[in-house]
Amino acid sequence: MTNRQPHRLLIASQLLLLVAVLALSLAPTCGKRKPPLPPIERIPQRTERLTGAQHGNQVILSWPAPQRNAGEGSVQSIRRVDVYRVAERPNSSLSLTEEEFAARATVVGSVPYSEVKNAGENLTYVDTLELAGVPARLRYAVRYVNAAGQSAAFSNFFIMEPAAKVAEPPTGVRRELSESAITIDWEAPKTNIDGSTPVNLLGYNVYRATAAQPEAGEKPINQELVATTKYQDRSFKFGQRYTYVVRTVSLGTEGKPVESLDSNRVEAAPVDVYPPSAPGQVSPAASPGKISLFWPANPETDVAGYTIWRSTDPNLPKERWTKVTATLYLRTTFTDENVEAGKTYYYYITATDTSANVSAPSEVVSETVP
Repeated sequence: MTNRQPHRLLIASQLLLLVAVLALSLAPTCGKRKPPLPPIERIPQRTERLTGAQHGNQVILSWPAPQRNAGEGSVQSIRRVDVYRVAERPNSSLSLTEEEFAARATVVGSVPYSEVKNAGENLTYVDTLELAGVPARLRYAVRYVNAAGQSAAFSNFFIMEPAAKVAEPPTGVRRELSESAITIDWEAPKTNIDGSTPVNLLGYNVYRATAAQPEAGEKPINQELVATTKYQDRSFKFGQRYTYVVRTVSLGTEGKPVESLDSNRVEAAPVDVYPPSAPGQVSPAASPGKISLFWPANPETDVAGYTIWRSTDPNLPKERWTKVTATLYLRTTFTDENVEAGKTYYYYITATDTSANVSAPSEVVSETVP
């Protein structure tokens, strides 16, 4: 028995060690747990709607922000949009792979995505060029970058050949107010943006915006190019505040028109201080117990109504005549039944517009009640 005792002790100790290892492996850990790692963000989606236009020495790029929860990646994960550009020879091949573009492109700027208020709204980037007169073709692309620094694929390529000989913007823009028009006039440019002459000028575009409709300033109010240095805006409304800018239009590359940068801005806040014209010829007609008046409607579209005045003394100052209508009268015929037989009554009429401007009096007419 004594020879077997060490062997039994060895087996027992091995069993105790195995139990201890199993217990430790099943017991909960006592140390601090590390916080879970954040999930890796997916690369945000790309855009296929990059467009642009030249204005003076600037290329203004535009593209829509991605829709929320659309495609791959989340709008909230986007941190910025990088803008890439490659300068090419005008006669070089239009074919270029994304890998070739990435190898040659330069990041010319970025747009922070924090500026986006609503998904789908347009983002813009302005690339200011140094036009040295050497022809070049520019190829642009944008791509989104998320918080992890991952970049989406490039957008579609926007390709253009900027024109160097674009007219400078107009100067000295002024406005003049009248009842029927806001007249905008300006001074013509003397050189192109590269300092050359003659001026490459096809005409002008006039833009108008309001605080309520700033997007209206993205489309000229003139239907055709303005050939002179003056434009009359007849579609305005009293009580609105307008901002006007004017741009020159030049002949660009490939025969496409190119606008200049904006001129100086002018504001106009037209107020209706213009009374209507005096009512036309008033025709009276008498019959027993009444006198009827007839007159043509005023030509102004903002006439709110008419006031009829009466007197038995034609020499009485007009401001002392009796007002027959207590409120503005909306028709152009009136019957006065508050008359006496055998008396002669004198009448005149005034027109009032929606801004409370009162016209001059009409011609005085008279009639005797039979």
